[in-house]
Amino acid sequence: MNRITNLFETKKNGILSVYFTAGYPQLNDTVTILKELEKKGINSVEVGIPFSDPMADGPVIQEAATQALRNGMSLHILFDQLKDIRKEVQIPIILMGYLNPIMQFSFEAFCKKCAEVGVDGVIIPDLPFADYMADYKETADRYDLKMIMLITPETSEERIRLIDEHTSGFIYMVSSAAITGTQQSFDDQKQAYFRRINGMNLQNPRLVGFGISNKATFEAASSNSSGAIIGSKFVQLLKSEPTAAAAIDKLLEALKN
Repeated sequence: MNRITNLFETKKNGILSVYFTAGYPQLNDTVTILKELEKKGINSVEVGIPFSDPMADGPVIQEAATQALRNGMSLHILFDQLKDIRKEVQIPIILMGYLNPIMQFSFEAFCKKCAEVGVDGVIIPDLPFADYMADYKETADRYDLKMIMLITPETSEERIRLIDEHTSGFIYMVSSAAITGTQQSFDDQKQAYFRRINGMNLQNPRLVGFGISNKATFEAASSNSSGAIIGSKFVQLLKSEPTAAAAIDKLLEALKN
């Protein structure tokens, strides 16, 4: 069974997924960070593929991607780093990246390598849903890769139901139409959006991302979904703390207080 499917079948709420950029802060930090995240009880991980034009990302993740590219990170290096990861890490691993570097690698070859190293899912923010259905779904399904689609407060109910019908794993519920970044709280409008989507009774579980950084935002997100994804906050901590373990401890502390 795909590890994403297994996670949502065994844990119905309070799921914590953490994002970090491959090759940041240092080129060879990827495996260390993955091992520490599992050790500290994180439920799943999104590994960002650095790209020079990350349109959905805020300044923190943009800076991390720029540094990772300067460090020499590439998809070839990332797959090489992950080749033995399933000997040590069992939580779901999702790669998040933009279409350009994936297409340069070749989508078929990308999916094949994901399956070989044990990647469970992929998020491609700039892949239109219609293109996914026409050109990519068959290949992803053949390699048992969950293609995770994003929805925002502006996504129509018709589109949401189409995504729900034709994907599996989970739906990435973006908290706002803005770029990634941290927030101290979610206003009434955002919480009404969470409740509206929750009331649609979709077949796929949902995780809320963008803006999760503390106990208030994590609890608000989790109250109307299966949990939340934290990115910018953790990337900031990787920069400011001396080790990955210390960064994770600081993150978990922020979610409790």
